[in-house]
Amino acid sequence: MELHNVWFVLIAVLWIGYFFLEGFDFGVGVLTKLLARDRKERRVLINTIGPVWDGNEVWLLSAGGATFAAFPEWYATLFSGFYLPLLLILICLIVRGVSFEYRHKRPEERWQSNWENAIFWTSLLPAFLWGVAFGNIVRGVKINSEMEYVGNVFDLLNAYSLLGGLVTLSLFTFHGTVFVALKTVGDIRGRARALALKLGLVTAVLALGFLIWTQGMHGDGSSLVAMIIAVAALVAAIVANQAGREGWSFAFSGVTIIAAVGMLFLTLFPNVMPSSLNDAWNLTVTNASSTPYTLKIMTWCAGIATPVVLLYQGWTYWVFRKRIGTQHIADAH
Repeated sequence: MELHNVWFVLIAVLWIGYFFLEGFDFGVGVLTKLLARDRKERRVLINTIGPVWDGNEVWLLSAGGATFAAFPEWYATLFSGFYLPLLLILICLIVRGVSFEYRHKRPEERWQSNWENAIFWTSLLPAFLWGVAFGNIVRGVKINSEMEYVGNVFDLLNAYSLLGGLVTLSLFTFHGTVFVALKTVGDIRGRARALALKLGLVTAVLALGFLIWTQGMHGDGSSLVAMIIAVAALVAAIVANQAGREGWSFAFSGVTIIAAVGMLFLTLFPNVMPSSLNDAWNLTVTNASSTPYTLKIMTWCAGIATPVVLLYQGWTYWVFRKRIGTQHIADAH
């Protein structure tokens, strides 16, 4: 396999890892308003992701850095064409990180409430906007013969991409709800399982429509297999949740994300960013890639560093694997 194809696969893996991990992270942030009944329960939810949320975002940095180095034309066109939505996502991620750290710095009700509102909105908006962005990448955008985006921000607001945004928002929230059921004890665990059923059914309807639409536009045999796996895994996650098997439910919801995002990349290849103006102007793994020497150096660096990062992050999840509940939260804050 040629190196530009290898790096397309690696970038797909990085995005899959990011959506798998940050997906439940965003979902928990949304649940601070949908599930938590009081401040103590919100603290329980935030504490479930407190030790890991910043490590999850490393996958985004890695995906962006790998795209910049391996496919500079893709990176340049993507960030120039999607400047406003990506800037909004960046602002949300910055404010979200600050919210986690500053929320408990002062005891005043208004202070903590404002930061908790920020956690909710800066989790909800990126969860939606990532779906919009990837929906447009798969659908195709206005790219001219010079590999430049010539559309505007309103071109990104189409029915397909907006549906993609609703799918990622609902799927991430479902993923987060299952994660909360897996990581908590007591009443909040039971309510998380009940909410997961409702969210799972909504997600199933939205995701099925989006994936069928995607398959109809650009799909082939491999993407069809990925779609079937995604749908089957989502159904299995809902069933496992109802059976009280939170671990299996979380695993299956993760498989849903892996298969669904994998399907998007399968429908893209060998393109990395199709042009809606002319197929001859598509950005592909060939015309958008770096030189073979650059890709070779990157491959050696990735081969050495990636196992270390995976081991460290896996160890972090193992250390913080136990469940928590309101009884573990002190009354005084």
